[in-house]
Amino acid sequence: MSGRRGTDVGAGARARRLLRRATRWGSQGLLVVLLVVVALALGVGVERDPRWFAPGSFVLLLVVATSVLRWRALLAVVGVVLVVAVVLTLAAVPTLTPGAVVVLLLACAAVLVFAWERERLGLQGAPGALMLVDLRDRLAAGGRVPPLPAGWHVDVEVRSAHGAGFSGDFVATRLVDGDRLEIALVDVSGKGQAAGVRSLQLSGALGGLLGAMPPDRFLPAANDYLLDQGWDEGFATAVHLAVDLRTGAWSVASAGHPPPVHLDAATGRLELLGTAAGPALGVVAGIAPGVRTGVLGRGDAVVLYTDGLVEAPGRDVDQGIDRLLGVVEEVVAAGGGGAAAVLAGVRTGEDDDRAVVVVRRG
Repeated sequence: MSGRRGTDVGAGARARRLLRRATRWGSQGLLVVLLVVVALALGVGVERDPRWFAPGSFVLLLVVATSVLRWRALLAVVGVVLVVAVVLTLAAVPTLTPGAVVVLLLACAAVLVFAWERERLGLQGAPGALMLVDLRDRLAAGGRVPPLPAGWHVDVEVRSAHGAGFSGDFVATRLVDGDRLEIALVDVSGKGQAAGVRSLQLSGALGGLLGAMPPDRFLPAANDYLLDQGWDEGFATAVHLAVDLRTGAWSVASAGHPPPVHLDAATGRLELLGTAAGPALGVVAGIAPGVRTGVLGRGDAVVLYTDGLVEAPGRDVDQGIDRLLGVVEEVVAAGGGGAAAVLAGVRTGEDDDRAVVVVRRG
């Protein structure tokens, strides 16, 4: 697995700990009392010692309140802040200029709108943010590669558009009976956070399908599941790789997905594993993707990737694939690099989700 994925999961764990600490102060009532006391103290400070207490301090207080309070409790704190602001205005505090008042009113409005949207979605205060962190980590966990027998290496790298926390690309893996590795690389329609919810639901479902049926039935079953969801624009492309870790025999099938790359270490030859891919998942019923088979020898590798590596505005997809082949030859064949090195070599933009999986037999 890539170091980046481990870093992301570690950051998620740290975020959960911080959020739990925030909620351990007590009930929402205790938090409200604490923040109201801080608001009153800030009001006294702004009135008596404006050199150390600026009106902008109320904005910071509102940000903290939004992070830890639910909707009704937040209303109480915002109300107190507005009352304090009115009192300071009537007292003609010099630092509370008309501009500062306008900024404070806008901050209150923005906080309420943001909190109301979270309330409408059921994401209330710190527990709601904690749930999002857990969902993100669960999506990442689906692509963790199980321990493999000696001589086998799998490297995964998934990066979302513009560094968002959720990606429309995801990887699902399963080790079946200790000797058959199955990997599904999926590209859900949309990108970044817009596709994150569908990615999470699909990753759980497709992860359950892996290994539960013969490899050639995986994509048709995934297609049936996606059709049953009835999502608007809810299609996805996918490639499925199954490898027998005893013999190296592999099979690959694709549904609307770019063809994987096969490296033959003995000859140094790179081959696109094109198949009768057919339509993407979730478009029509009864798909029957073609299946390619072969055997991975010592030093051989298979590279799976999503279209974020080969598609770019103003560039033909075939040109993007040619560029990728050059990178795989330089990085994987000659340098023994992994998924992160392939992404770095392609040097794509960050306006699309990108994912790479490198399966190598040592």
